[in-house]
Amino acid sequence: MRLLLLSDTHVPVRAERLPAELLSEAERADIVMHAGDWVDTPTLDLLEARARRLIGVFGNNDGPELRERLPEVARAELGGLRFGVVHETGPARGREDHCARRFPDLDVLVFGHSHIPWGTSAPGGLRLLNPGSPTDRRRQSYCTYMTLVVADGVPGEVTLHRLPRR
Repeated sequence: MRLLLLSDTHVPVRAERLPAELLSEAERADIVMHAGDWVDTPTLDLLEARARRLIGVFGNNDGPELRERLPEVARAELGGLRFGVVHETGPARGREDHCARRFPDLDVLVFGHSHIPWGTSAPGGLRLLNPGSPTDRRRQSYCTYMTLVVADGVPGEVTLHRLPRR
């Protein structure tokens, strides 16, 4: 199973539209996970139309329309693994321990907010993944997203994709 992980799209504030490469990836993925800060509902509509299955949450920059359609935390069992999606996890210092306590029932947590790609494991094995942002690189060299392959109940290869500079 192939998952596309993204967050912090901020359309149309940080970009007019999602990158074409990302939309192509959404069509290839079995599951698309978006960890919040969509900013507009047309981006949600677009990904819902392109994805086989979309799992998303709202972020701190998402208004009432998105909050009506999306939860603050999403959970799903996929390929024998328990996934969670949330926008904010708090400060980077102590993140692994904090998330392990907050989400003891998960195997993988996808999050956003910082626009900084992050991949680590917490005590007890919780995998933490932040795909960065495909539209707003902030202090990063590139805009990014991730793909994750899950096979036989095991989170496999995680790939951080760098998008060409606009």
